[in-house]
Amino acid sequence: MSAGERAYPPIASSAFLSDMHTAALLGPDGAVEWLCVPRFDGGSVFARLLDRERGGAFFLDIEDAGRPERRYLGDTLAVESRFEAPTGTAVVDDFLAVRSADDDNELTAVHVLVRRVRCESGSVTLRAQVDARPDYGRKRARWERKGADLWETADPRMWLSSTLALESGDHALSAAAELSAGDVVAFAVGYTGESARPVDVSAAEDLLEGTKEAWRRWVGHCHYDGFAREQVIGSALVLRGLAFDETGALLAAPTTSLPEWIGGGRNWDYRFTWHRDASLLVLALFRLGHAELGRRYARFLFSLEPVRQGTLTPMAGIGGELASDERVLDHLDGYASSRPVRVGNEAFDQVQFESYGHVLDAAYVYYQLTGEMAGESWAVLRRLVATIGQHWREPDHGIWEMRGEKRQNTYSKVMAWVCVDRGIRLAERLSEAGTAESDEGEVDGWRKTRDEIKCEVLDRGYSEERGAFVQVYDGTALDAALLHIPLFGFLPGDDPRVVSTIDRIIEGLGDGDALIHRYDLDEVDDGLDGPEGAFLLCSFDLVSALVLAGRAEEAERRFDRLMAYAGPLGLFAEEARSTGAALGNYPQAFAHLALIQAALNLDAAGDEDALHAFATRTKGTSWR
Repeated sequence: MSAGERAYPPIASSAFLSDMHTAALLGPDGAVEWLCVPRFDGGSVFARLLDRERGGAFFLDIEDAGRPERRYLGDTLAVESRFEAPTGTAVVDDFLAVRSADDDNELTAVHVLVRRVRCESGSVTLRAQVDARPDYGRKRARWERKGADLWETADPRMWLSSTLALESGDHALSAAAELSAGDVVAFAVGYTGESARPVDVSAAEDLLEGTKEAWRRWVGHCHYDGFAREQVIGSALVLRGLAFDETGALLAAPTTSLPEWIGGGRNWDYRFTWHRDASLLVLALFRLGHAELGRRYARFLFSLEPVRQGTLTPMAGIGGELASDERVLDHLDGYASSRPVRVGNEAFDQVQFESYGHVLDAAYVYYQLTGEMAGESWAVLRRLVATIGQHWREPDHGIWEMRGEKRQNTYSKVMAWVCVDRGIRLAERLSEAGTAESDEGEVDGWRKTRDEIKCEVLDRGYSEERGAFVQVYDGTALDAALLHIPLFGFLPGDDPRVVSTIDRIIEGLGDGDALIHRYDLDEVDDGLDGPEGAFLLCSFDLVSALVLAGRAEEAERRFDRLMAYAGPLGLFAEEARSTGAALGNYPQAFAHLALIQAALNLDAAGDEDALHAFATRTKGTSWR
């Protein structure tokens, strides 16, 4: 481990707070070291996560206590940190406040970060410092006093309320106090430009209780009580926390530029919606009984003008933006000196045909579960299917967004098949229900296209030499994305070609006793330099594929081993090393959604009807 790496706590040691409008990461020492305003993809005001000196943080320290013990308060995204000092014990509750909407399965943001400190026993010395560095650390906040316990900044518009007297110095606010058993102090940071308001101890208590109740009500709508319930519910909370409240967009992760290899340059901004990830996320929550996010995401998706015209860009900004200027922040050192630090993402400009299949699959499952499909929505979906029917033979950049020439990616062809297959099924179901007229000529054309895609994939996407489905047509390199073949019903899980692919991926892409790389960098030139970690999405996908192949005991062993790669609060980053170190942006939506899918498939192991339903998207795909 390098000296730079030792100066940074492990990526997965941070706690994740969210109010569905923005997110905060709480470091293991109790400092808020990541917060962007006024929403997830805004400029950071605390970014110590990416630069220990210039990033800024909101520090709370109990003298002589060392690092606290932390836990989530039940099924919520509120964190309790317990500090044990020689003279006493203090407990800090941290949360981004939310409340239940009129429909108690919906949540709304209060737009305030609350930190409540309570001396539980003895006496302790509390020290606090708010060192805000707006615009990714380019500036120092200029706080202006607005009353006895209120402060405001002009750029960005933030306010701070404290029940301790704060002093201003060197652009930071600080306070110190001796607390005795029973003493409570509160801090609150408003971040969206609304008028400042005092938050006293009583108000902080009310916000905490309201936040806990709101999260518990939401979890209460999930009736799953099967295999790995604790991990499944925890993952569902993470996914819910990554849903932007204003639009229904679903983030891949709340961070940027956490490295896929320490000291490497594979550092990307993930504060966007990838339609592939969002569709998988919707499916994961569907299976747990939550359909409301599907409705909101569908409205968001169908509001995008290119989509309405039949073109699915790989991603979108969480406010519906359709372009992004990727740029490098040279003034930040990066996590453990991993440069560059990037904001924005060039993947907007790529062509990724697999996204069409994910969106049509999610739409089909949504219809299966709810019976809802407006005529306008069906018209948009028909255009997407028609687009794939016209272009599926063309090369694309593929699921892994390689920064090079487009290729004939096997996985993209498989998902083109999924797109057309789900379009056919939707047309048939809607026609049967009498809710939409079916154009038989159009659907017959789709059936022909579906058959053509499948024949071509089986002919050119499977290598007899390698004994596996391969990354590109007529190639030999492996691709862990092809573990999805049985998960989407392209072939049965026990098909010899699927089983052989599973075994070749374990042999060729395995890392340690549980991890799987997405591809072998010695075989694949992805246009980037340097190594990367193993992908947790692929590692959990292997668990699901093993279940469908009838190898449930092996799948469960792998699932149990993967749990060791979670952080101390049960959260997963994008990637990991066999040493246990987490890599990549954090927490990562697709790692948690793949965990949910793996757990539910393991729960159904032995029930062939249920497993068949999951893979083929027939009835029985929800745990309601």
